[in-house]
Amino acid sequence: MKPGAWFALMCALSALPASAQTSSAQAYPVKPVRIIIPFAPAGPTDNQARWAAQQLNAAFGQTFIADNRPGAGGVPGTEAVVKSPPDGYTLLAGNPGPLTIAPTARAQVPYDTLRDLAPIVLIAKSASCLCAHPSLPVKGVKDFIPFAKSRPGGINYGTPGVGTVGHFATELFATSAGVKLNHVPYKGAAQYTVDLIAGNIEIALNQFAIATPHVKQGKLRCLGVTSAQRTPLLPDVATISEQGLKGFESYNWNGMLAPAATPKAVIARIHEVIAKALKTPEAREVFTGQGHELGGLSPDEYGSFIRSETEKWAQVAKKAGIPKQ
Repeated sequence: MKPGAWFALMCALSALPASAQTSSAQAYPVKPVRIIIPFAPAGPTDNQARWAAQQLNAAFGQTFIADNRPGAGGVPGTEAVVKSPPDGYTLLAGNPGPLTIAPTARAQVPYDTLRDLAPIVLIAKSASCLCAHPSLPVKGVKDFIPFAKSRPGGINYGTPGVGTVGHFATELFATSAGVKLNHVPYKGAAQYTVDLIAGNIEIALNQFAIATPHVKQGKLRCLGVTSAQRTPLLPDVATISEQGLKGFESYNWNGMLAPAATPKAVIARIHEVIAKALKTPEAREVFTGQGHELGGLSPDEYGSFIRSETEKWAQVAKKAGIPKQ
C-alpha cells in the first residue's frame, strides 16, 4: 500500500469512534430513559424532575420514566446513577443534599460528585423564609440577633434532619450572626412546620410554597428571606442580607445530571430541551408562583455552581463545628 493511502486509511479508522458517537447522539433516545429521583414523591425535587420528564417526553417522543429511590438523604439513589452506564439512559434529579452537603456531612460517600457526575442543567433554585412563632418578641432579623445572643443555645430550630440544606443553611445564618442555636432534627418539613406553628420550636427555614400561606394567615412570622432579592410572594419582607448580614444567600435547588463520560452530544440535546422549556411563560408561571427562581445554566456553569456550593457548605461545617456522621 502506498504511504499516502496508508495515512488516509489510518485517519478514517481513527475517526470512527467519534462519528459513531455523533450518530448515536443524533438517534438518542431510542428506548425509555430513567430519571432517578433520590427522594420520595411530591417534594420539590420530585415535582421538578417530573416536569422535566414531561418536557423531554414531548420533545423526543420517547418515554422518560420518573423513578423514585428515597432514603439515606438521597445518597443511595445518587449512587445508583453513578454506577449506571454512561449512555444517557439513566439520569439524576440532582439536589444539594446528596451532591454538595453529603461529602462534607458524612464520613463516607460512595461517589465524588465532581468526578463521577456530568452536570446537564440547573432547573430552578429556591430560597427560604426564616420563620418564627408569632410569640417571639421580634419582627425581623435585626431584632432576632440580639434576642438570640441573650439566650445562647436557648432557641430551638427545626430542620428535615442532620446534614440537610435546612441544617447547614441555619448554621450558616447562626455563624454569620454570631449566635448559638439548638438544632432539633425532624423527618421532614411537614413535621417541624406543625411544631413551629404550635410553638414547640421557635424558628425554622421554610420554602416559600410552605411558608407563605402560614405567614399570610398570621400563624408564622417571616423574619427575613434567604434569597439575594426579595420574593414577590412576600414583597414586604426584607432579605437577610438587607438586614445586616451582607451577602447572605442560601438556596435549595434541583437540576439534571448524568453519569460521567455520558456523550457530550447527548448532554447538549437534553440541556437544549430543558433550557428552552424554562424560557416559556408556562414555566415562569409554574415556578415563580411557587417561589422558585428559574435556572437554565449551561453544563459548565452548572458544574461551577455545584463546585462553589460544595466549598461553601464545607466552610460552614468547619466554622460551625458540625461533626461528620
